[in-house]
Amino acid sequence: MRDAASPDIETLKLKDGTQMKFRTKDEKIQVYQNQSWSPFFSQGVNVGASLPGHYPGELPIKKEDYMRWFKQIHEMGANTIRIYTIHDPAFYEALVEFNRDHGEDPLYFMQGVWSPVNKLEETQDAHSPKVTKAFKKEIKDAVGAIYGDITLPESHGEASGEYTANAAPYLLAWHIGTEWDPKMVKKTNEKNNGTPFKGDHFQSKSKASSFENWLAELMNYTASLEKKRGWEHPMTFTNWVTTDPLKHPKEPFPMEDSVEVDATKITTNQWDAGYFASYHVYPYYPDFLRYSDQYKQAKGPIGKSNNYRGYLRDLQEYHNNLPVMVTEFGVPSSLGSAHIGENEWNQGGHTEQQQGEINRELFKNIYQEDYAGAILFSWQDEWFKRTWNTMNYDNPDRRAYWYNALSSEQSFGVLGMYPSKTDDIQIDGNTDDWKQLEDKEKLDMNPEGWEEIWVTHDEGYLYIHGTLSKSFQPEKQSLYLGIDSLPGGNRHGGPLGERRLDEGLENIIQLSTEEKSSIKIASNYDLHQRLYGESYGIKEVKQKHTKENSGVFRPWKLALSLKTDPPHSKFSVPFDDVTIGQLKKGSTDSENKTFNSHILWQAKDKTIELKIPWAMLGFSDPSTREAVSYENGDSDKSKFNTEKSKGIRILPWIVNQNKESINSLGKQSPVPVSELPIYQWETWHEVDYYEHLKSSYYTMKQAFQSTKK
Repeated sequence: MRDAASPDIETLKLKDGTQMKFRTKDEKIQVYQNQSWSPFFSQGVNVGASLPGHYPGELPIKKEDYMRWFKQIHEMGANTIRIYTIHDPAFYEALVEFNRDHGEDPLYFMQGVWSPVNKLEETQDAHSPKVTKAFKKEIKDAVGAIYGDITLPESHGEASGEYTANAAPYLLAWHIGTEWDPKMVKKTNEKNNGTPFKGDHFQSKSKASSFENWLAELMNYTASLEKKRGWEHPMTFTNWVTTDPLKHPKEPFPMEDSVEVDATKITTNQWDAGYFASYHVYPYYPDFLRYSDQYKQAKGPIGKSNNYRGYLRDLQEYHNNLPVMVTEFGVPSSLGSAHIGENEWNQGGHTEQQQGEINRELFKNIYQEDYAGAILFSWQDEWFKRTWNTMNYDNPDRRAYWYNALSSEQSFGVLGMYPSKTDDIQIDGNTDDWKQLEDKEKLDMNPEGWEEIWVTHDEGYLYIHGTLSKSFQPEKQSLYLGIDSLPGGNRHGGPLGERRLDEGLENIIQLSTEEKSSIKIASNYDLHQRLYGESYGIKEVKQKHTKENSGVFRPWKLALSLKTDPPHSKFSVPFDDVTIGQLKKGSTDSENKTFNSHILWQAKDKTIELKIPWAMLGFSDPSTREAVSYENGDSDKSKFNTEKSKGIRILPWIVNQNKESINSLGKQSPVPVSELPIYQWETWHEVDYYEHLKSSYYTMKQAFQSTKK
């Protein structure tokens, strides 16, 4: 039959009048079309609820945004969108409108229901009445939103409005919950008896845990609301590797392998649409994925071992005849990195091209291991996200207002959300684009060897354009730009030679040969050393480096893993970090053969261009000119105090390497940095941004389309 609200969607009508479009069968998802059931491999993207300058609870995405995105997602070869929570009515209206123009080739979606995470954390008991009540209300609201028969009142941080579009014909499955905190799951199991749940549509088995009984109850509640509306859709609950049912002897951290949430302990009862397991599976977390030797039989690119694929194989085999879908996978295209993965499938540090290549390989692994689906994380970049190894350096209340290139969680998307001048300024050594800029500033200074220096900025970077008196020769000379953003810093040392300054520098930028070009940070300002050396005591610190005006400039680094020893871990885990201060030279013009999404500078004849991420300059919130200060918190040494910067002074000089002579600093001693012009920008509370498909989008387009051949 054809659904009356969506006449182009063919459905199966059961004897009691219930409609179905999808069902599970053995290890597959099946779709009803041409009056029969056919295998359906779900491939698509996770779509978040935010845009730059907003947090998810603000729900800023408009109908026209969704319509534009759906077209791009559909052209990518995706057949599925997953959302994590209820969106505003615009999402459902746009999806129905888009799909009416695409007949039997629509975009389906999986509706997530967000857990009451704060109440779960507070009670440490999923069976707490206030937890279950809040979760069931969220489920009821989500059902009403999908079927277009509810009006949700305005409530801070939640979707609201009149829902009139019936999107049920395009619903592939319900996706209940969020990644479960293992500590909370254990506490729930300890606090409650294990009485199995017996519902009309979902039941838990006799050996199910108390937490699994609770999940069965929630899915049964969802099913009962669906049944009243004359529909059945497949069900799943969110899970991740941390709470999977497998044992991982090479996992160093006990909490990452301490409790299981097992989908096989739940079964259906008079629910023809069925049920499947779903997992978020990344190649770099938890740590057993790089330490394990139990997956040697699985091979990856160029015959290398592939623990990711080996894990997928074991997970699939465990669920015997229950479909399994990977509903999150992927790596980010951030400059910064946060975890180490096998085969360099790390959490970050990848160009957009590398991001696409790795995501394609992960997708291929999932598809070839006969999973029911693979949903890429994510569709769009999300500026509001935090990352464990940068969150001590930024303001959590202002993350959404600027782009942090060092924060890997912000750059998972295949749709790039770039700072506003990304398209206005190409870092390519050609400064014609600078002539078109209105908000730029020429610094009132005349250093020897330089004709002029211009500065501007956006939500992600400080941009600098300089013209030299003579052509730049990186093999024979180095250009230096000292950055003074706060009182303090080094007034001597490093490439300053014997010269002294009257005001210190927080950072020094060196532009030279490829291996030498970098940004370094004054040792007593070095956030990495202060946090992991001075506060945590897990990194060796030289006392002289902690002194004011130490004269030492250190490489910019990020932590990748913390040093941990038994009994806090099963075996000793070393401290790992990565240097991220190297400045890559090339072009940000995607048509140029030297294009690389991590390019930060270029030189051509007498011209230099560069952009520096705000975080590398110590700014915790450039939108308010807030920077990390030289002082740690009084009560918590792992917290840094912040202070408002007056702006940035730039001290340029040139070092001729054959003579080791220093030009441009003048003859005064000390050099009067305090008299240099300050580049001071207006603070902002609204952002502009540039939306553009990354090269990884096109790589994944090829991967998605290959499954249809």
